[in-house]
Amino acid sequence: MTNTAATPMPKPHRDRGIEGRMATWYAATTGKSIQDFQELAQRVARELPEGGRVLEIAPGPGYFCVELAKLGPYRVTGIDLSADMVRMARENAEKAGVAVKFQQGNASSLPVGDDSFDYLVCRAAFKNFAQPVRALQEMHRVLKPGGRGLIIDLRRNASPAEINQGVDRMGLSTVNRIITKLTFRYFLVPSAYAREHFEQMLAQTQFSQREVVESGIGFEIRLRK
Repeated sequence: MTNTAATPMPKPHRDRGIEGRMATWYAATTGKSIQDFQELAQRVARELPEGGRVLEIAPGPGYFCVELAKLGPYRVTGIDLSADMVRMARENAEKAGVAVKFQQGNASSLPVGDDSFDYLVCRAAFKNFAQPVRALQEMHRVLKPGGRGLIIDLRRNASPAEINQGVDRMGLSTVNRIITKLTFRYFLVPSAYAREHFEQMLAQTQFSQREVVESGIGFEIRLRK
């Protein structure tokens, strides 16, 4: 039996942004799931005050930020390590005609002030952070008192069958579907965390509320400062 609790924390690598051809492939692949970003934006908007400030950490091509900005006068910021992702996200916001601030930055040292945001989102990126506990502590720092955070990511015990079903729903071409399934199975899932990992890391933060909820092939980590 695999000992899922043995994952090293922090990760044995530096933070790495997605650049070049890999960034282009990632943007094209995730763009096939635009409905997921729209549904997440609608969900978050229901929990925001008018003109609320929202931060997405590791927004990639910026799809969620753009969809949220379409829904109302929210002040939306995306911070990504990758220069190519920031460029693509800015281009996507410009094409959509919405005002979103995208900038480079590291999840473990966010370039924003304390108590800045009403809501924070981190989708499909947390498993890649080199210093996950520090990233959680930074999330706490930048949220306003009473602010909410939502982390959505893979779970380590997602089965091959569950991964296949999840990828099949993305609407990808045959070749891209095969590549994506292999990427999930051999690169992404082995880097993901189990429930006990999240519970251990969250215990080192000062969030007043923290909940780990299994959802599909992943987890939702629901936080409140």
